[in-house]
Amino acid sequence: MSVEPYGADEESAAVLRTVGRVVKMCREREGMTQAGLGTAIRYSEEQVSSVERGRRAPTESFLEAADRVLDAGGLIAGLKADVEKARFPKKVRDLAKLEAEAVELCAYANHVVHGLLQTPEYARAIYGMRRPPYTEDHLDELVDARLARQKIFEQQSAPVFSFVQEEVTLRRPLGGRMVMRKQLEHLLQVGRRRNVEIQVLPTDREDHAGLAGALQLLRLKEGVTVGHIEVQLINRLISDPKEIQVLEIRYGIIRSQALTPRESLAFIEKVLGET
Repeated sequence: MSVEPYGADEESAAVLRTVGRVVKMCREREGMTQAGLGTAIRYSEEQVSSVERGRRAPTESFLEAADRVLDAGGLIAGLKADVEKARFPKKVRDLAKLEAEAVELCAYANHVVHGLLQTPEYARAIYGMRRPPYTEDHLDELVDARLARQKIFEQQSAPVFSFVQEEVTLRRPLGGRMVMRKQLEHLLQVGRRRNVEIQVLPTDREDHAGLAGALQLLRLKEGVTVGHIEVQLINRLISDPKEIQVLEIRYGIIRSQALTPRESLAFIEKVLGET
């Protein structure tokens, strides 16, 4: 029985199998074993084997090193864009595509720091706490997928971002003190971007419009707004106008109940000093 990569759908599985065949063809053309290629590019024989069988999505460094060592003339390295799209679960690709098309992204996070704001260490700590646990390969793919979504900040026409973080997400030391310190420092750095507003919703607020849970709203270029919610085993995109209206009302009230962006950065600096 064949085993597909984590989160693979038919399209992405086909891409990874094709990439694997190209790597294998180039390796055999050079008369090199899987172990030999692994040693040359500083990957294990098992990792090379998994890539060639289409079971593992190769990293950019793997493709670049294999292209160089196998003298592939860009044939292997040229597959990076295809692998980038195929290596992540379909739901992540769909969300990333919507984020890339957004002119405004609004998000309320109540348990952890929002994914677009997470450091690699914090993201790994979050996924590492999952029960039942992910395998190391699953963990690597999920962290890579989360970080890949953050490239949206570097787009030439990046959207306007509005984040509201519960105070507890700044104080819960997930991953340990040093991981949390680095995460808080990252929030301050991102929060100073001109197109990013981060607000903190203090725990002592007597009124709270976000008790139903975290939410995300994406306003797209054509004027349509899409919602996204994720809780336990539910990961759902919302397009129904009536449901979107409810989420927009709730998010607007949540923002009004939070500290202002300037007050929030000062608050994050205060928490950093206490961490």
